[in-house]
Amino acid sequence: MRFRQKSQNVDTVDVSPLIDMVFILLIFFMVTTTFVKDMDLELNRPSAASATLASGKAIRVYIDHSNEIFIDNQAVKLWAVQSKLRDLLRTASEKSVLVISDGDIAVNVLIDVIDECRQSGAKDVAVSTTKEMG
Repeated sequence: MRFRQKSQNVDTVDVSPLIDMVFILLIFFMVTTTFVKDMDLELNRPSAASATLASGKAIRVYIDHSNEIFIDNQAVKLWAVQSKLRDLLRTASEKSVLVISDGDIAVNVLIDVIDECRQSGAKDVAVSTTKEMG
């Protein structure tokens, strides 16, 4: 009985480098991905019936119950809000600002912050409410 010998000319493809490259790309994208995360401030947000979702790319300005203003996780005085936002808006792809405030702050403080945001060059300034989820 004769057995056929397997031909030695069979081309094989080694997929090990391909798998390594896929894992390296996966790790790269996981590390470079940014997640929008709100600051850990105790805020009692106001409610609104006409609330809509906010953009995830908006620059967030926080006003806590003691009227302290936070931008980019740093406390900022009212007179410095405009220059800080100008720097952030210069590199931002979307020129929008989301003001997240406590429901118990004075209206004049909120209006002053919104005015500073608009004067810094923001195209869209919104105020966050309890129904806003973005």
